[in-house]
Amino acid sequence: MLGLPESIRVLLFDLDGVLTSTAVLHRRAWKAAFDTFLRGRDPDGFVPFSEDDYLDYVDGRPRIDGVRTFLRARGIDVDDATVEAIGTGKNDEFLACLARGEVESYPGSVRYLEAAEKAGLKIGVVTSSKNGEAVLDAADLTRFVAARVDGRDIVAAGMRGKPAPDGFLAGAKAFGVPPSEAAVFEDAIAGVEAGRAGDFGYVVGVDRVGGDQAESMRTAGADVVVTDLAELLDL
Repeated sequence: MLGLPESIRVLLFDLDGVLTSTAVLHRRAWKAAFDTFLRGRDPDGFVPFSEDDYLDYVDGRPRIDGVRTFLRARGIDVDDATVEAIGTGKNDEFLACLARGEVESYPGSVRYLEAAEKAGLKIGVVTSSKNGEAVLDAADLTRFVAARVDGRDIVAAGMRGKPAPDGFLAGAKAFGVPPSEAAVFEDAIAGVEAGRAGDFGYVVGVDRVGGDQAESMRTAGADVVVTDLAELLDL
C-alpha cells in the first residue's frame, strides 16, 4: 500500500521539498543572500543567482558547503569569514520566513505519513538544515517523527554532508536497522546520490521542479520518481 518493497521497515525523509514547502523559502533566501554578495562584489558584471544554480550547487547540501560549491562554480575565491557571512545572511532571511508563518506541509506528504504510521513503519527525518526542529514544529509534523538527524547533528558529529550518505546512515542506525531495510525520500539530486551511496533498500525521488529533474534523479540512483508522495499510495 505504500509503494515500497516488503523488506522496508524504516522511512527516512528529507524535510524541505519532501514533507514541507520550505524548499521554496530556502531558494528565495539563498537568492537574496547570494545576489546581495554578487552585486556588491561586481555591480557592473552582476549575474544573479538562478534556480538552476540552486539545484546544481546548493540544494540538499549543508549551508556552508552550498556557499562554497556555488562560489567555486562561479570561479570566486573568498575567505572563511565571507563564506560564513553569506551563510548567515541566508539563514537570517529563512528564519524571517518562519517567523511570518510561511511554512506549510504538503497534503500528500501528510497522507503518506499517516499511512506509514498506520502500517507500523518507523519514520525519521534527515535534513541538512540546522532549523529542522523548528520547521517540523511549524508544519505540525513532529508528531510523526521518531528520530531526527539535522544540520546541527551533522556538524556536531563531524559527518559529511550530502551527497555523502552519512546523515542517512545515522538515521538508520538510530532505528537499529541496516540501510537495506530503510527507504530514503529526497527532492535533491545530492540527496538521491546519498541514498544510493549508502546502499539503502529503496530511494524515492520527489520531483517538485519538472523539466529534466525526474530523469536526473533516475540517473542519480532513484528507484522511483514521483511528484507527490501520495502517488506512492496508488502503486
